[in-house]
Amino acid sequence: MKTLKIRQYTINFPIIQGGMGIGISWDRLAGTVSFEGGLGVISAIGTGYYQNMRFTTKIVDSRPYDTRNLYSFEALKAIVENARKICGQKPLGVNIMCAINDYGRVVADACKSGIDIIISGAGLPTSLPELTQNFPHIALVPIVSSGKALRIICKRWTQRYNRVPDAVVLEGPLSGGHQGFTREQCAMEEYRLENLIRPVKDEIKEWGDFPLIAAGGIWDKHDIEKVISLGADGVQMGTRFIGTHECDASEVFKQVLLRAGKKDIQLLKSPVGYPARGVRTNLINLADKKEGAAINCVSNCVAPCQRGKGAKEAGYCIANCLGDAWAGKEESGLFFTGANGYKLKEIISVKELMNKLINGE
Repeated sequence: MKTLKIRQYTINFPIIQGGMGIGISWDRLAGTVSFEGGLGVISAIGTGYYQNMRFTTKIVDSRPYDTRNLYSFEALKAIVENARKICGQKPLGVNIMCAINDYGRVVADACKSGIDIIISGAGLPTSLPELTQNFPHIALVPIVSSGKALRIICKRWTQRYNRVPDAVVLEGPLSGGHQGFTREQCAMEEYRLENLIRPVKDEIKEWGDFPLIAAGGIWDKHDIEKVISLGADGVQMGTRFIGTHECDASEVFKQVLLRAGKKDIQLLKSPVGYPARGVRTNLINLADKKEGAAINCVSNCVAPCQRGKGAKEAGYCIANCLGDAWAGKEESGLFFTGANGYKLKEIISVKELMNKLINGE
């Protein structure tokens, strides 16, 4: 496999580990993936839970209180430092969702923590160059679901900041977590990842030449080779890395995925307003019947939820339930996974996984 160049950073293998929060990809996973020649990506989501909320200054109902604590700078800084102890000076990324409250502050925190590459989606990161202007060495990589979305970003970045993305992640509708598509679009042929690559590649040519990273449903070497043959320069993979010893997820989280069958992985209603893919568990069954736990917005995580309004409509608080999944609470946890998560049958090392992805099973 060819190396992947994102701005001045060379990644030995064209494999980016997707940023997964809360606490699925922190220092151990991201640091090890970068050490093994991919790009490890730390999730900036819910860092207040790191090391059992050691860096959280205020805790309410056993949760980090409000946005300042849920997205803790001190915790993010510690995560990056600990990842660096594993990967040294190899490229290291961070994923930051546009939809979170305090997005600008969290981007600034990531810059100050010493990160190399910022990957940002769940909305259009139109202000990202401005937020990072004092850190010109940081590569900026938006996540899009269409050529139209990339056009909007490139037009805004070019007009306002005389800059285009250093790479773009194109995420198809088989990915884990929140989708950039409606529930109906997720099942339509025209929105399949392989049918989105060429239009986005054509859009890239209108603005210059930067790498296209394909994501969503990519599982093995065959899948990687397929999307590269269609024009992608690399891939982003999340779920496959959950099945590693180094993944920061709880053992309960890993076991939930190991037990999940194909029919258990579904598009779920989310407080964010977009469909999200995960495992149907007791939490979702209760939420659908409006019999779940009382909704109490403690952490104020994402803007679309409107301080608990979206959570009440969906029947669960996404920050609380992702936090419970990280903590190993199966009954109340929310377990996101890509559509192919049912293929996960064993827990192996990142080193072994990278070897499988590069050389085949």
